[in-house]
Amino acid sequence: MVQQAFNNRISLPALKMILSMIIFGSVGFFSVQTNLPSIELVFVRCIFATVFLSLCWLITGQYKQDKWEIKEVIQILVCGFFLVFNWVFLFKSFENTSITIAISIYHLAPIIVLIIGSIVFKEKLTIFSVVSIIICFVGVLLIAGIDKDFSSGSLLSSGMIWGLLAALFYAFTTLFGKGIKNMSAYAVTFLQTFLGIFLLLPFIDFAAFEGLTQINWTYIIATGLIHTGIVYYLFFDSLRDLSTKLISILVFLDPAVAILLDILLIGFRPTFMQVTGVTFIFIGMAISLKKSKGETSKVKEQRIEEDAGVL
Repeated sequence: MVQQAFNNRISLPALKMILSMIIFGSVGFFSVQTNLPSIELVFVRCIFATVFLSLCWLITGQYKQDKWEIKEVIQILVCGFFLVFNWVFLFKSFENTSITIAISIYHLAPIIVLIIGSIVFKEKLTIFSVVSIIICFVGVLLIAGIDKDFSSGSLLSSGMIWGLLAALFYAFTTLFGKGIKNMSAYAVTFLQTFLGIFLLLPFIDFAAFEGLTQINWTYIIATGLIHTGIVYYLFFDSLRDLSTKLISILVFLDPAVAILLDILLIGFRPTFMQVTGVTFIFIGMAISLKKSKGETSKVKEQRIEEDAGVL
């Protein structure tokens, strides 16, 4: 009786999605505690993701349904390049600015997709899209603290530029990922993270791993195993059973948790202008998610792939 009542209130796929978003919301806090530079941390993450998700890929039997086409594999690898450096820039932004500011800027990616899509693919912008872009732009200006003392140098040193680069590369991941349909999410992620290991290997400073404490290693392993392996499994395992609308709403749990932990555990105290800027960004994002009632399953599949990029 209790279980039936529970199932009526929230489905298991929704619960998995909620759990994955809540866990991933803490990745910024965990990354700061690892005491590893961004490239080295992403390198570890790629290793864990490759091993863990390839096992999930095999165990679930998804590999039997995958159709390997050279053109699509190349497309996936191009996306993998942007995805890996999207992670690098995101963690770099965590190093140079507060998690709250970094994660807010990072979530501008859907807005960047709208802008690039309208220019490159001649996609028509709706009134909601235009309004969302304007609101988000104002939000960025408020976070940057545009005043008489503002300069390009202060912007570069603030870490916001890394967040913007992360958002830009996330947008490229989404745009270049359009049309991937013959391979499962596990296969796609395996190829991308496997590529990431080789992309980052020449830049790895193995001396960065020396002198790390047991606590540092605990956070490093957690970031790789939990935030990459387990979260990806929960996320991908729940996607196909959820509506695009619900996915779009639940994805907001990620930045909400990140900001909450930044304030409660790290002690970040945003200014009134920064709070206003963050609020503007998320209002703009919410407006951009408004869809017409006639949303097709094809659009849903594309939206799923876009949401996956945020991880």
